Amino acid sequence: MNSLFLAAGVAALYIIAYHTYGKFLGRKIFKLNPEAVCPSREFQDNVDFVPSKKQILFGHHFTSIAGTGPIVGPAIAIIWGWVPALIWILLGSIFMGAVHDFGALVISLRNQGRSIGDLASDVINQRVRTLFLLIIFLELLIVVAIFGVVIALVFNMYPQAVIPVWLQIPIAVWLGHMIYKKGAPPLPMSIIAVTLMYLTMIIGTHFPFKMPAIFGLNPIALWVVVLLIYAYIASILPVQTLLQPRDYINSHQLIIAMGLLAIGIIITKPDIVAPAVNLTPQGAPPVLPMIFVVVACGAISGFHSLVSSGTSSKQCENETNSLSIGFGGMLMEGMLAVFVLIACGAGLAIGFSKEGETFVGAAAFAHHYSSWASASGLGSKIGAFVTGSANMIEKIGIPYDLTITIMGVFVVSFAATTLDTATRLQRYIISELSTALKMPVFARKHPATIIAVGTALALAFYNGSGKGALILWPLFGTINQLLAGLALLVITVYLARKKVQIIYTMIPMVFMLFITGWAMLVNLNKFFITSDWLLLCIGLAVFSLEIWMVVESTLVLKKTVSC
Repeated sequence: MNSLFLAAGVAALYIIAYHTYGKFLGRKIFKLNPEAVCPSREFQDNVDFVPSKKQILFGHHFTSIAGTGPIVGPAIAIIWGWVPALIWILLGSIFMGAVHDFGALVISLRNQGRSIGDLASDVINQRVRTLFLLIIFLELLIVVAIFGVVIALVFNMYPQAVIPVWLQIPIAVWLGHMIYKKGAPPLPMSIIAVTLMYLTMIIGTHFPFKMPAIFGLNPIALWVVVLLIYAYIASILPVQTLLQPRDYINSHQLIIAMGLLAIGIIITKPDIVAPAVNLTPQGAPPVLPMIFVVVACGAISGFHSLVSSGTSSKQCENETNSLSIGFGGMLMEGMLAVFVLIACGAGLAIGFSKEGETFVGAAAFAHHYSSWASASGLGSKIGAFVTGSANMIEKIGIPYDLTITIMGVFVVSFAATTLDTATRLQRYIISELSTALKMPVFARKHPATIIAVGTALALAFYNGSGKGALILWPLFGTINQLLAGLALLVITVYLARKKVQIIYTMIPMVFMLFITGWAMLVNLNKFFITSDWLLLCIGLAVFSLEIWMVVESTLVLKKTVSC
């Protein structure tokens, strides 16, 4: 299969899906109202609730939902063959992920910008709200801790990305000042900011920074501490000071990176050497149901509902903008996931050298994907994507070393955005949970943020290495997809109460709850066999919360539909 035809076909399909299915949902199901007053204006405080231009909010929303998810998932799922991964990305992103993200954003816009978990009390009942918030807390705890480790690992792998990533902060603050304080037009200012960003990449290429071991902490652990301190500061600043402008820069960086990848594909036209289907790779778990859990971002991800209802709904200035932000943002992420498949399945085959040996063609792919063990690990997944992308982009005429820096910064920038947003979201969830449990002191901004960062830090240093969060990695995908199913459940009950046709959210809901329940049972059996009692206990607890919430919600849904 030629990757150029694949990329062009997918892009055309996504454009058609947006202008047909997406607009149908907006017009007939969610009935978007351009005259509705959005929470960003009703509760404007210029800290969390900030009316924002559609293109600026799209940048924040997309970079927040993307992170390294649409890179890591497809980069590992291709071991089962590029066809199963592609089918799930296409069908999942259009009929499940986009509906999920769009729906969560719309119902939050119509309910004071409250999170999907908090809304469960109005839509279903108070008990379900508490159960949902507990599941969300656990999800965000893992996200914050793991993404701190992810960024630390990438900094260690690509030290040339360190200087550009940190210099992006003052550039973003300057951009926010010019747009919000000086009233400068966003587009020309962002072009200047992105230009400065790419100049810092040239600096980073020539001056890579390797974190030393200090105070008895290894480099990874030290980076995790620094990143979580940064996440605390960034998450309590007004969104227009750092979060929005940096995400706006990253949205341009995404467009440039995807543009470079597209041009690289057009020039190189690499054939995909990965097998079309490989259902039994050595040491791999069963493709069903695990491929639906491994590929989350890029198809459907529960974390997206937290972004849609947690930060994006507080910044959306017009209800009609939710279509391009929620539905369109998910399709854009699906396109990125397809580019990852091409980079790993075709770009990697252009060749690379390691320890004096050169790997080309199928041998290059096999070096990363000969078995589940060789493909596992965050470093291997990210490395396959960065190397494959750099191989294609280099053919444009950009020096290989600079290309590696560009892609390394691309990965870190998106991971950093997810870290910031997840920390802010965790603060909201802790505030909502504290209110529900009648502990208002912890609902305040600083106590809630201290808990958010402190629990993530404790998890990261669970084993003293700074990588402790990785112990929960086997559960992360399942919990994340469970959250997607539960978010669709809340959206479905909401639509049923509004007497709107629910089939478009109910089918994805049933599928996600079934498939994640199946995946959870597979994991629980594995944890029991390997005597991994910590993961077994956490998995059982989450599974029990899911069953409890689904039972209560189903009774409410049945009663609502029959009325």
